[in-house]
Amino acid sequence: MTAHLIRGAQLVDGTRADIRLEGRLVTAVGSGLDVAGATVVDADGLLALPGLVDLHTHLREPGHEESERVLSGSRAAAAGGFTAVNAMANSSPVADTAGVVEQVQALGDDAGYVTVRPIGAVSQGLQGTHLSEIGAMATSRAKVRVFSDDGSCVADPLLMRRALEYIKGFGGVLAQHAQEPRLTVGAQMNEGRLSSELGLAGWPAVAEESIIARDVLLAEHVGARLHVCHVSTAGSVEVIRWAKTRGIAVTAEVTPHHLLLTEDLIAGHDGAPGYDARYKVNPPLRRREDVEALRAALADGTIDIVATDHAPHPAEAKHCEWPAAANGMVGLESALRVVHAAVVDDGRLDWADVARVLSSAPARIGQVEGHGHAIAEGAPAEITLYDPAAGREFSAADLHGQSQNSPYLGMPLPGRVVATFHHGMPTVLDGRLVDSETVAARALGARATATRAATA
Repeated sequence: MTAHLIRGAQLVDGTRADIRLEGRLVTAVGSGLDVAGATVVDADGLLALPGLVDLHTHLREPGHEESERVLSGSRAAAAGGFTAVNAMANSSPVADTAGVVEQVQALGDDAGYVTVRPIGAVSQGLQGTHLSEIGAMATSRAKVRVFSDDGSCVADPLLMRRALEYIKGFGGVLAQHAQEPRLTVGAQMNEGRLSSELGLAGWPAVAEESIIARDVLLAEHVGARLHVCHVSTAGSVEVIRWAKTRGIAVTAEVTPHHLLLTEDLIAGHDGAPGYDARYKVNPPLRRREDVEALRAALADGTIDIVATDHAPHPAEAKHCEWPAAANGMVGLESALRVVHAAVVDDGRLDWADVARVLSSAPARIGQVEGHGHAIAEGAPAEITLYDPAAGREFSAADLHGQSQNSPYLGMPLPGRVVATFHHGMPTVLDGRLVDSETVAARALGARATATRAATA
């Protein structure tokens, strides 16, 4: 059995310790651990975090392989310190059947870099008119527990109610993209003074807030679990805070880009021209006041987690006029560093909080087994080693997926992911990805071993 000894890492409680990994488990945490039979990883000056978990990733495969594949997205995730990702359903074909979600999970298993958990569509074809095969996906080999039409809102209140009732039956969660479609026809950016100055159709905050208000009431009525995707406005924070005071089973996420970036970037900055489609995203970048409210809500627990909404696009979908450009940003490789910049450097969150919002809470909400556990003896060996003292300009060399549509290119960001351990084995070492063939071979061997054990 292969063993690794991570020597001298700082844990999130501030203590230093050695961490021994054997097989898929942490077998010891302490000082001066025996190195016999283990590959030693020097972690002096490094922070050991539980492997990061993303509840909101677009891996695009099947059907949009020009943007991303499960393999390339998994590599990007590992490079960013993630050990598990939840793949959104807006592929082609849509992940609205047991066959498609099982395909996505199998592709993730074959890649081996992270645990890939597929998210099932709420409605057939994301069309918002008829429920998808929710029960079949829940009982499939993929055991889907999160359902979302992300990219589209479940706008019909009756369909939303029926979906909540169905998913409640097996303890799942419905993740809503909160956007009233009739209020956002042709929307290009946040509605306000700047949208008027730039001549772009506005995306009003109330289009998000009104759907959240409706859905928390539906969730309360049904007694089901609701998760709100990519919260972006101060008003949404207040609605969610009110719902939580009533005991409604609602959780919420914020993206790294909504914690750091504002609509002002669309007008240009630091001599750069405006209308740079790298900053076009749905929901849009909002006002500085919204960013402040989101940071405060993450700190006080109103918003539960950070999720990337990693949305890769080929160059031609972004290198065009703003109105024609696709919405979305890649975010897996930059997420931890952006959170560091946005809410750790200003003292709102400490590293234990980061472990909560980027690991334990998303694993709990998404029911991602084997992830999100504190680093302790007997815990799954899912670990990220991060150098908080490092920092450099974010560049194309930091991107490991198929697409380059990052809003952070050229931006100084703190920190550096030095190593990622998934199932007790490194997928990243010294800041470099382990090659795909090695990782895939390990994954295949582990599955063969598990199969033999199950049939013995």
